[in-house]
Amino acid sequence: MIALVFTPPPQTVSIESARFEGYGPGGAAVIVDCLTDNRNRAVAELRHVFRKYGGHLGAPGSVAYLFKPVGRMSYPAVSDLAALRKLAFDAGAEEVVSATRGSLEVLTDPWEIAAVRARLSAVGYTPASCDVTERASARVVLSGEAVERMRQLQAELRGVEGVKGVYSNAEISDEGVAQL
Repeated sequence: MIALVFTPPPQTVSIESARFEGYGPGGAAVIVDCLTDNRNRAVAELRHVFRKYGGHLGAPGSVAYLFKPVGRMSYPAVSDLAALRKLAFDAGAEEVVSATRGSLEVLTDPWEIAAVRARLSAVGYTPASCDVTERASARVVLSGEAVERMRQLQAELRGVEGVKGVYSNAEISDEGVAQL
């Protein structure tokens, strides 16, 4: 007797990039970038996390207009800030901003980040980190309980399977910094 075994063809999984937008504690805008094989499951998971921390998902485009993609290079504190600024602007940077503990961030068009980085590195300014991110054009200042809820929301969103980026326009007030 011959036994025939039918083996079904392997199923292909289609992974898609998806962007979800919503509002977190205190009305702060939040964008979540994901890779998912099931958009409905991703929406359900994200909706649950947003609600857990007092937020909600919004419609596509509801907060995206508040953000702009930028190339960001971070530099530790430098002794000659004026020289770095001049070189960065000459290389095509859009902005140089002070960050925490004297460090600097050089912001540029995402399409220009490699060229700006190469020109600065050629003269000895090697960035500690370099990435493309979303930058908010308007900030929402959070204080009190909203600070901790936003921190928890962002942490849990980053833990959801497939989440590749979480961006917000939340800013912590001086009072909120003291609480932390």
